[in-house]
Amino acid sequence: MRLRELGLINYRNYIKLELAFSSNLIIFSGKNAQGKTNILESIFLSSIGRSHRTSRDREIILKGEKESRVRALVEKKEGLSLIEIALAQNENKKISINGMAADRLGELMGHINSVLFSPEDLRLVKGSPTERRRFIDMGISQTFPRYFYSLQRYNKILGHRNNLLKSIGEKDSLRKTLSVWDEQLSETGAYIISRRLKFIEDLKIIAKRTHREISFDEEELDISYIPSIEIDSDNTEAIMKEYMKTLETNHNDDIRRGRTEKGCHRDDLNIFINGMDVRNFGSQGQQRTSVLSLKLSEIEMMHKETGEYPLLLLDDVMSELDQYRQGELISYFDKVQTFITTTDYGNLPHIKDKNAEIYIVNKGKVDKA
Repeated sequence: MRLRELGLINYRNYIKLELAFSSNLIIFSGKNAQGKTNILESIFLSSIGRSHRTSRDREIILKGEKESRVRALVEKKEGLSLIEIALAQNENKKISINGMAADRLGELMGHINSVLFSPEDLRLVKGSPTERRRFIDMGISQTFPRYFYSLQRYNKILGHRNNLLKSIGEKDSLRKTLSVWDEQLSETGAYIISRRLKFIEDLKIIAKRTHREISFDEEELDISYIPSIEIDSDNTEAIMKEYMKTLETNHNDDIRRGRTEKGCHRDDLNIFINGMDVRNFGSQGQQRTSVLSLKLSEIEMMHKETGEYPLLLLDDVMSELDQYRQGELISYFDKVQTFITTTDYGNLPHIKDKNAEIYIVNKGKVDKA
């Protein structure tokens, strides 16, 4: 998979930007707050339809403008795909794929796969369970669109159930309708959990091997999925039965709190190095290395599922790594088209023989070095 063209109109600090790429390695160099990350954000947006920095599309639109546009042309084994996304101040985003309007966001999944690695990704280890669920969900959604639709459906059902729980607190006769939402939530949630379990088991195999290489065989990485519902099988039907049972058992507690306390929206991911919980006891170096291992493993997972490597987006992370770990990342550059942001490309000695395209970014202007 190769990104061939990227066009931006009224995007963040870019009035108009048109870039064409021919290399496997593209570097955007410049001082902070010049617009380097905005370019990577637009590529990621073209991949999953959402920014990794904000949930509010209007924040992306250039100040004083009503609309922003992103255009991405990607080359894959089966040919070219053109993704166009329009963001408006007072309207929902509009997505077109090869000139055809997409009715649902899920239709975008799989056209441009990408893995983003930024300093903020330390939240994958140090942050809340929400960060770790997001990592899992984005990884699966890009290769299994059905999973993305299931997440959307689950969140809608969860919202309805939570609203009902609040209403039951005021009108107890509504309690008899709770079983309808229990069944729907259990069915969709069971599928989500089963897919997550499969993803984590496959990812674990790759991540263990990757982490051994990065740590000179001194560290053993282990990850495990932690469901909030007690399950002893990865069978979807078995999970659904336990899901239903748990929801029914917790009716009174859920009604008292006005929200659903158990389910895949509460699940987590454990990350261990040499049997030690990295979140609570790992050094910053171990936390950073474990995230790197997971990101590199995600690349291999996508290749395994699709037969193509995703785009790799590295947002100011090279300076965070020592030379050996930089080398591990750079070893992917020959097979994965990589986009790097840095404050000084001269500080990346490993890339001199990689035939990189280098751009200087200054106040929303992008010029080849």
